[in-house]
Amino acid sequence: MTTAQHTPKLTARGAATRTRIVAATADLVREHGAAGTSLDDVMAASGTSKSQLYHYFANKDDLLRAAAWQQTDRTMEAQRPELDQLDSLAGLRRWRDKFVTAHDEAGNVGGCPLGSLASELADGDPQTRTVLQKCFTAWASPLLMGLTAMRDQGRLRPDADPDALAEAIMAALQGGLLLSKTYRSSRPLARALDMAIDHVASFSTVPEAAVADRSTGTPAAKV
Repeated sequence: MTTAQHTPKLTARGAATRTRIVAATADLVREHGAAGTSLDDVMAASGTSKSQLYHYFANKDDLLRAAAWQQTDRTMEAQRPELDQLDSLAGLRRWRDKFVTAHDEAGNVGGCPLGSLASELADGDPQTRTVLQKCFTAWASPLLMGLTAMRDQGRLRPDADPDALAEAIMAALQGGLLLSKTYRSSRPLARALDMAIDHVASFSTVPEAAVADRSTGTPAAKV
């Protein structure tokens, strides 16, 4: 699922206006949080009027749900092409390396945009919580597909549960991001993902050709 799949059919001009509003909202929420972002802020940042805003969105909750999908798209796009090549242990580790390196280069500031939204909004509006669940499911879908392919091709034991493994990796990622944001270090994120991927490796029927060096928190490349 992507933002496009959750966007109503509009004229080209209307679609461009709606996209501009959603993008501005996502930027503002990323910087100030959902509570710290007002509709007046969105109108100013997007150059739109109140009538335009309410033409496309019923209320702030509706707008935040669209912003959640926008953040999901942005987050997934930043992880490609590695995100779409998760059908091997080597692929999982390459994705892990890219993800950790990107957050390290950013100074481990800001945490996860989608996770931050969930932290603010998941206990509120039930419809928004459902959308957030779908956003996380969309983000985890390449993991699920890759792990399922590994099991079906015999590279993971038949008792491996792709759903459980994908959920565990996502949980490790979210917890690691929170601690890395707090400590301003990629170490917690790297360790959490290493342990989650090592758990996947425990189901492997094909030994990995290289052993990771965990001493620095950054594993060596694996085949």
